[in-house]
Amino acid sequence: MASTIKDIAKLTGLGLATISSYLNGGNVRIENRSKIEAAIEELKFEVNEVARGLKTNKTKTIGVVIPELNNNFCTEIITDMEDILRNHGYATIVCDCRTNKDLEKNALDFLYRKRVDGIINMPVNSDGSHLSCFHKAKKPIVIIDRKINGINCDYVLVDNLSAVKNAIQKLIDNGHTRIGMIGGPEDIFTAQERMIGYRLALMEAGIVSEDRLIAHGDYTIDGGVNCLKNLVDKNKDMTAVFVANYEMTLGAVIGINELGIKIPEDISVIGFDNVEFARACQPKLTIVTQPTKEIAKNVAELILARINDNNSEEEREYQIVKLQTEIVEGNSIKQL
Repeated sequence: MASTIKDIAKLTGLGLATISSYLNGGNVRIENRSKIEAAIEELKFEVNEVARGLKTNKTKTIGVVIPELNNNFCTEIITDMEDILRNHGYATIVCDCRTNKDLEKNALDFLYRKRVDGIINMPVNSDGSHLSCFHKAKKPIVIIDRKINGINCDYVLVDNLSAVKNAIQKLIDNGHTRIGMIGGPEDIFTAQERMIGYRLALMEAGIVSEDRLIAHGDYTIDGGVNCLKNLVDKNKDMTAVFVANYEMTLGAVIGINELGIKIPEDISVIGFDNVEFARACQPKLTIVTQPTKEIAKNVAELILARINDNNSEEEREYQIVKLQTEIVEGNSIKQL
């Protein structure tokens, strides 16, 4: 015979109201939560999630839509974020849209039909139309890494402009003036911010920014390989290159190796993200690192706060959290 909440009450010594509150997603003291969860496991009690969702209008699930699941930046954030959400009783449904706007829209529509309690999105579509169903339903939205004009929601961003400006300044301080830039797609917010940082650093140093020293990649390994080879082919006087994300950094290093170029003797390099990869390179790469754990923590806390926010749309004060990057020193910059 299937176990009931009365069996849980008998085993834990807790009241039916407390157990019912737990099963329906209410606030229960940590020690009572532990007792109930232990009893559920021992009794093999099965929670009827569908019935609970209909009763509370909450499914205890959160939708996550990202451009690429094999993107190191995305996976690091998701891993830490899921741990936090799980500890608060929430599961996630993660959708990889392959950096495709149509697939992204399909994923958002799918998650809306699944009645997720909120959405976390690293958007591909820059106009926000893919989020319209969640926006109209006034369901919580937290956007990572990219800004969308006209969408009232919470954002967790990185100060990309300063990140790149500081990296380019480091190359300038070491005597470099012919600095290449491997940036991201021109219609992506983060790529635009990073390009502004590049041009601003050069301008403040009195160096003219030249289009021939700029390559726009697609945030993939192959994109990094192709951009690096094109820059080297067009710019025999280029002494340094900055690469604006991890996958393209990996690709740029592959391209450098395939061309037989030496770091830093022939070209100085600053990459983006992944300390382990930087350490594995010979010589160790100097890289810009993003605070993925901080991003994950802020995203999780914001979505949980919004789900439990009883204020009306007009009363809500949305947040824009902007986090700082760091430069981890390596041996990939030659002083001229």
